[in-house]
Amino acid sequence: MIRFRPAGLLVATVLTVATLAAGCSAPAGEPGPTSLPGPVRSSTRPSPTPSPSPSGGGSPSPSAPEPAPSVTPSAPPTQEPAPGEPDLSLVAGWSLEQKVGQVVMVGLPVKGPFQPTFDMLRDQKIGGVFLHGRTQAGRGPVKNLVDAAVAAADSPVPLFVATDQEGGEVQVLRGKGFSDMPSALDQATLSAPDLRARSQLWGQELAAAGVNLNLAPVLDLVPQQSAASNAPIGVFGRNYGYTEQSVITHGNAFAEGQRDSGVQTSIKHFPGLGRVTGNTDTTAGVTDTVTGPDDPSVAVFDAGIKDGSGLVMMSSAIYAKIDPDAPAVFSPTVVGLVREHGFDGVIITDDLSAAVQVQNVPAGQRAVRAVDAGVDLVLASARPSVAPAMVDALVQAARQDPAFAAKVDAAAARVVAAKSGL
Repeated sequence: MIRFRPAGLLVATVLTVATLAAGCSAPAGEPGPTSLPGPVRSSTRPSPTPSPSPSGGGSPSPSAPEPAPSVTPSAPPTQEPAPGEPDLSLVAGWSLEQKVGQVVMVGLPVKGPFQPTFDMLRDQKIGGVFLHGRTQAGRGPVKNLVDAAVAAADSPVPLFVATDQEGGEVQVLRGKGFSDMPSALDQATLSAPDLRARSQLWGQELAAAGVNLNLAPVLDLVPQQSAASNAPIGVFGRNYGYTEQSVITHGNAFAEGQRDSGVQTSIKHFPGLGRVTGNTDTTAGVTDTVTGPDDPSVAVFDAGIKDGSGLVMMSSAIYAKIDPDAPAVFSPTVVGLVREHGFDGVIITDDLSAAVQVQNVPAGQRAVRAVDAGVDLVLASARPSVAPAMVDALVQAARQDPAFAAKVDAAAARVVAAKSGL
């Protein structure tokens, strides 16, 4: 069984974190220090109660025959999980609330407020944070913020601390200690070895700030002739070129460099956002009418899976040729396609807290529908206040439906397995 080091305990002091500036257009320069909204509190975790030792009875009667030599029965062998199946022993003995907490990742706004997220980490036992927004403050203030989040958490295993550090216009963390990263389109002009080496440096910068998961690289395959009208990817140059080979070569080089530095990666957005015009964050009804299960767009993700990415992020678009009746993130057919490519790691949603594409579904049910479809980790980043409703809905659904509870167990086990190296 994998053993984890205990999460750090909070020292009884009020932590301070430097103010984190927001937005790509924020003026350069580091803001002065600001106190956190309030003291971070951590709950006291009870120590496990040891099992009582069996007590011996009285001495045998003189007339009784000598007892047979005692034999200590051997423990039944631990059943190994089937190939591709999660190791449920990783969450054996956990409460339902602890397991559900591992299945949700909540946004931690880098410009504040911080305390609402700290409270959720404690009260809802959430097992991951996503550094959301933009900051020019540099490594030191970010590391202080991460340390405060870790101290606030009530998780049996380490936190996932994630962000979007793709490069170009999608780079959350900037300032002293963070390189200015070129866009993926520009990264694709480098040789694969050079890109991997640079990505390793960028990953080391993340790791030094306490970030252990980068929700990158983008592996969406964007046709060059329609890139200017591809709102989520092409418009921002988030794609690693325009050919299948370029995306595979450079996307994998970026991912390998991140993992070389100890930062896990999530390839995104399966099965591809390169052919849509609308952005699911700001538009409803975004539909891809071209991509099918055997499309080159899917083959790119297959290469990323085989290259070793620990997470795969689902798109929230609808794919008419795979499942026309539901967004991919809510579709067992589309989520199942990831598993058909041999992926046994963590499947994560795109942000489900504020995306217009899914706003017609109540927040709690967004989480339930995603996990029911086979997703392992639900991201609520832009509007973290909806995370408690997601946790409550997941707990309630698991209590009412044993089959859904089994899906929660499997999802939590995959998340915990992915944290084994943290």
